[in-house]
Amino acid sequence: MPASPSLRGLALRTLAALVLVVGTYNPEGWSYVHWALVPLRTGTATPGPLSVKVLVGLLLLAGWGVFLNATRRAIGLAGALLVLAVSGVLVWVLIDVGIVSATSARGIAWVVLVCTALLLAVGMNWSHLSRQLSGQVDMDPTD
Repeated sequence: MPASPSLRGLALRTLAALVLVVGTYNPEGWSYVHWALVPLRTGTATPGPLSVKVLVGLLLLAGWGVFLNATRRAIGLAGALLVLAVSGVLVWVLIDVGIVSATSARGIAWVVLVCTALLLAVGMNWSHLSRQLSGQVDMDPTD
Protein backbone atom coordinates (compact mmCIF):
# COMPACT_ATOMS: atom_id res chain seq x y z
CA MET A 1 0.00 0.00 0.00
CA PRO A 2 1.46 3.40 -0.96
CA ALA A 3 2.26 5.80 1.84
CA SER A 4 -0.19 8.60 2.50
CA PRO A 5 0.89 12.00 1.25
CA SER A 6 2.80 14.13 3.66
CA LEU A 7 2.11 17.82 4.02
CA ARG A 8 5.82 18.36 3.42
CA GLY A 9 5.69 16.50 0.09
CA LEU A 10 2.64 18.45 -1.03
CA ALA A 11 4.31 21.72 -0.03
CA LEU A 12 7.56 20.82 -1.81
CA ARG A 13 5.77 19.96 -5.06
CA THR A 14 3.80 23.21 -4.81
CA LEU A 15 6.98 25.19 -4.13
CA ALA A 16 8.69 23.48 -7.09
CA ALA A 17 5.79 24.56 -9.34
CA LEU A 18 6.08 28.14 -8.09
CA VAL A 19 9.87 28.18 -8.61
CA LEU A 20 9.42 26.82 -12.15
CA VAL A 21 6.82 29.42 -13.09
CA VAL A 22 8.50 32.41 -11.44
CA GLY A 23 11.95 31.31 -12.60
CA THR A 24 10.73 31.23 -16.17
CA TYR A 25 9.11 34.69 -16.05
CA ASN A 26 8.12 37.28 -13.47
CA PRO A 27 7.43 41.00 -13.71
CA GLU A 28 10.32 41.90 -11.41
CA GLY A 29 12.89 41.20 -14.13
CA TRP A 30 14.66 38.33 -12.32
CA SER A 31 13.77 35.44 -14.61
CA TYR A 32 15.09 33.30 -17.44
CA VAL A 33 13.17 35.39 -19.94
CA HIS A 34 14.87 38.59 -18.74
CA TRP A 35 18.32 37.00 -18.37
CA ALA A 36 18.56 34.95 -21.55
CA LEU A 37 15.79 35.69 -24.04
CA VAL A 38 15.17 39.46 -23.96
CA PRO A 39 18.88 40.25 -24.55
CA LEU A 40 18.83 38.05 -27.67
CA ARG A 41 15.95 40.09 -29.06
CA THR A 42 17.36 43.49 -28.10
CA GLY A 43 21.01 42.71 -28.86
CA THR A 44 22.23 43.67 -25.40
CA ALA A 45 24.86 41.66 -23.55
CA THR A 46 24.10 39.96 -20.26
CA PRO A 47 26.42 38.10 -17.91
CA GLY A 48 26.96 34.41 -18.42
CA PRO A 49 28.06 32.29 -21.34
CA LEU A 50 25.53 31.21 -23.93
CA SER A 51 26.09 27.55 -23.04
CA VAL A 52 24.86 28.16 -19.48
CA LYS A 53 21.79 29.97 -20.77
CA VAL A 54 20.99 27.09 -23.12
CA LEU A 55 21.48 24.56 -20.30
CA VAL A 56 19.19 26.49 -17.95
CA GLY A 57 16.64 26.85 -20.76
CA LEU A 58 16.65 23.10 -21.39
CA LEU A 59 16.29 22.38 -17.66
CA LEU A 60 13.31 24.74 -17.48
CA LEU A 61 11.82 23.11 -20.58
CA ALA A 62 12.23 19.68 -18.98
CA GLY A 63 10.59 20.96 -15.78
CA TRP A 64 7.64 22.34 -17.75
CA GLY A 65 7.36 19.02 -19.58
CA VAL A 66 7.25 17.03 -16.34
CA PHE A 67 4.73 19.34 -14.68
CA LEU A 68 2.46 19.69 -17.72
CA ASN A 69 2.49 15.96 -18.41
CA ALA A 70 1.70 15.16 -14.78
CA THR A 71 -1.10 17.72 -14.79
CA ARG A 72 -2.54 16.38 -18.05
CA ARG A 73 -2.46 12.81 -16.80
CA ALA A 74 -3.79 13.62 -13.33
CA ILE A 75 -6.64 16.03 -14.00
CA GLY A 76 -7.02 16.14 -17.79
CA LEU A 77 -8.33 19.02 -19.84
CA ALA A 78 -11.62 19.29 -17.92
CA GLY A 79 -9.82 19.45 -14.58
CA ALA A 80 -7.34 22.00 -15.90
CA LEU A 81 -10.19 24.15 -17.21
CA LEU A 82 -11.92 23.92 -13.83
CA VAL A 83 -8.75 24.98 -11.99
CA LEU A 84 -8.27 27.83 -14.49
CA ALA A 85 -11.91 28.90 -14.00
CA VAL A 86 -11.44 28.96 -10.22
CA SER A 87 -8.23 30.94 -10.74
CA GLY A 88 -10.04 33.40 -12.98
CA VAL A 89 -12.74 33.93 -10.38
CA LEU A 90 -10.00 34.35 -7.76
CA VAL A 91 -8.52 37.18 -9.84
CA TRP A 92 -11.99 38.71 -10.07
CA VAL A 93 -12.45 38.48 -6.29
CA LEU A 94 -9.01 40.00 -5.62
CA ILE A 95 -9.87 42.92 -7.90
CA ASP A 96 -13.41 43.29 -6.45
CA VAL A 97 -12.22 43.46 -2.84
CA GLY A 98 -9.41 45.84 -3.74
CA ILE A 99 -6.40 43.61 -3.02
CA VAL A 100 -5.20 43.90 -6.62
CA SER A 101 -5.84 46.86 -8.88
CA ALA A 102 -7.29 46.09 -12.30
CA THR A 103 -4.93 48.71 -13.73
CA SER A 104 -1.81 47.16 -12.19
CA ALA A 105 -0.17 45.00 -14.84
CA ARG A 106 2.41 43.92 -12.29
CA GLY A 107 -0.22 42.89 -9.75
CA ILE A 108 -2.27 40.98 -12.31
CA ALA A 109 0.90 39.30 -13.63
CA TRP A 110 1.75 38.03 -10.13
CA VAL A 111 -1.77 36.68 -9.63
CA VAL A 112 -1.64 34.91 -13.00
CA LEU A 113 1.79 33.45 -12.17
CA VAL A 114 0.58 32.14 -8.81
CA CYS A 115 -2.56 30.70 -10.44
CA THR A 116 -0.42 28.98 -13.08
CA ALA A 117 1.79 27.53 -10.35
CA LEU A 118 -1.31 26.37 -8.47
CA LEU A 119 -2.61 24.64 -11.60
CA LEU A 120 0.69 22.78 -11.97
CA ALA A 121 0.75 22.01 -8.24
CA VAL A 122 -2.78 20.56 -8.37
CA GLY A 123 -1.64 18.37 -11.26
CA MET A 124 1.45 17.16 -9.40
CA ASN A 125 -0.42 16.59 -6.13
CA TRP A 126 -3.76 15.30 -7.43
CA SER A 127 -3.07 11.58 -7.29
CA HIS A 128 -1.86 11.90 -3.70
CA LEU A 129 -4.85 13.99 -2.64
CA SER A 130 -7.36 11.85 -4.51
CA ARG A 131 -6.00 8.67 -2.93
CA GLN A 132 -6.22 10.26 0.53
CA LEU A 133 -9.78 11.50 -0.01
CA SER A 134 -11.22 8.46 -1.79
CA GLY A 135 -9.01 5.62 -0.66
CA GLN A 136 -8.52 4.62 -4.31
CA VAL A 137 -5.13 4.39 -5.96
CA ASP A 138 -4.68 5.91 -9.46
CA MET A 139 -2.74 3.78 -11.90
CA ASP A 140 -1.64 4.39 -15.45
CA PRO A 141 -2.77 1.85 -18.04
CA THR A 142 -0.05 -0.48 -19.33
CA ASP A 143 0.30 -2.18 -22.67
